Amino acid sequence: MIRENLRQVEENIIKACERAGREREEVTLIAVSKTKPLELIEEAYAIGERNFGENKVQEINAKYPVLPKDIKWHLIGHLQRNKVKYIIDKVSLIHSVDSVRLAEQIQAEAAKCGKSMNILIQVNVSGEDTKFGIREEETENIVREIAKFPNVHIKGLMTIAPFTDEPETNRKYFKKLKQLSVDIMKKNIDNVNMDCLSMGMTGDYQIAIEEGATLIRVGTGIFGERIYKNKLSDD
Repeated sequence: MIRENLRQVEENIIKACERAGREREEVTLIAVSKTKPLELIEEAYAIGERNFGENKVQEINAKYPVLPKDIKWHLIGHLQRNKVKYIIDKVSLIHSVDSVRLAEQIQAEAAKCGKSMNILIQVNVSGEDTKFGIREEETENIVREIAKFPNVHIKGLMTIAPFTDEPETNRKYFKKLKQLSVDIMKKNIDNVNMDCLSMGMTGDYQIAIEEGATLIRVGTGIFGERIYKNKLSDD
């Protein structure tokens, strides 16, 4: 199942890139493995997948020691400040930084380890009350504050679009995030890069690619439906 699903996702990525006049290499697929058992992750790994996304710190901590070390782990869920220390040495990118205080904690823990951490700023472009992320109009000021931290490097922006049965309705949110990244890049802020746009999930990643996504987060489209206690917003 996973082999066929990955083949289908890859085919969709290629077609979306062609429609947008982009190169396939511009888009990185993140297999969202939250709640998934090790066997399924190992199956995706054996096929060639190397980027995996998790929502929860405890899941990364459980999976990291027993899976291959060349996996690039992405923390895509909400991150509490008191849990930063548990993943600072395990993840390659934190997608969900939504406050200066969280970035300050990442700075402190990264400095302790003598390393740097790449992050994305999570923006709530849809304005949904149920979503984490900063408001669009706050983004530049927060970026400027976080850019002062020497061990934290801003690589771009992330958003979670609304859950919908009509992917086309999310195009406007992806356009907004792309434009915001362009506007910030024009400011030439030190320690800020806007090369990464993390947007698009199983239902709408093709639209996101057409609007400039460089990182897409696909869970159900690869691993199938998952079992969970509470419905989460990101897959």
